[in-house]
Amino acid sequence: MFPTVVFTILLLLNINYGADSTTTLLEPKGEVKIITTPSGIRFGIWGKDVNYPAPTLFIFAGTIEQSLNDSYFRQCGNQLAEEGFLCVSLDLPGHGLEKRAEEPEGLSAWRYRTDRGEDFVTPFVTDVRSVLNYLIQTGYTDSVRIAACGTSRGGFMALQLSAVEKLVKATAAFCPVTELIALYEYKDINNHDFVKSLSMKAKADQLIGRSLWLIIGDRDERVGTDNTIKFAREVTNLSLEQSKDADVTLIVQPEPGGHTTPAHSPEKAAKWILGKLKTD
Repeated sequence: MFPTVVFTILLLLNINYGADSTTTLLEPKGEVKIITTPSGIRFGIWGKDVNYPAPTLFIFAGTIEQSLNDSYFRQCGNQLAEEGFLCVSLDLPGHGLEKRAEEPEGLSAWRYRTDRGEDFVTPFVTDVRSVLNYLIQTGYTDSVRIAACGTSRGGFMALQLSAVEKLVKATAAFCPVTELIALYEYKDINNHDFVKSLSMKAKADQLIGRSLWLIIGDRDERVGTDNTIKFAREVTNLSLEQSKDADVTLIVQPEPGGHTTPAHSPEKAAKWILGKLKTD
């Protein structure tokens, strides 16, 4: 009787958390592959020689195709792919197939939604977490080696994900949006309190003790160099106040181009992520 009970328990554990034997794992081989979860969430994967379950990097920039096909927006994903990482992305709200017919595109869609009192962040992060669970359950992703990165608006979403998903062990943000009200799309808003509630400063307490790596140019007027500095300091100060490890790396680098990724940022971020995800 006892062996039967043990066998039954192990079988149930495999069903709930193991790889789904009915799922054929796609091999991206340098091409973007689009997958839809059973619940209807569309996402893309990209990589080179991937061995599953693989260390995984979520990359956010705009659309799935922009994030994964463009080497600039892949950022540290270019280097990490050489280490066997699987890169994953979803369309951001208001981008690609996530743009609604009645709204403008891109960051203007974010303004359109917040003008109507809509929190566009939480549903997106919820979808990303569902994709992550799917990737783990089907055997694509190694559950102990997960990171996220993003550029500008994508950095904003990578940080939002890190604030609620503890499986993400390291997050790199390149010239990130941290305050929506700093964007010209948010000029002359009337609902300051609601918009500020979506900012990264409002989520700083959820990032206490988390591993964050931020880089921004010294004259980024698009998202505000000072906003990134203030956010980083806020997370560090809150972590220290609660006697938690303060693990925020902030690099402010000379960048005459303004709102663009400073030189050698991807390589630095990749090295940092590898260090954070190192396992025995």
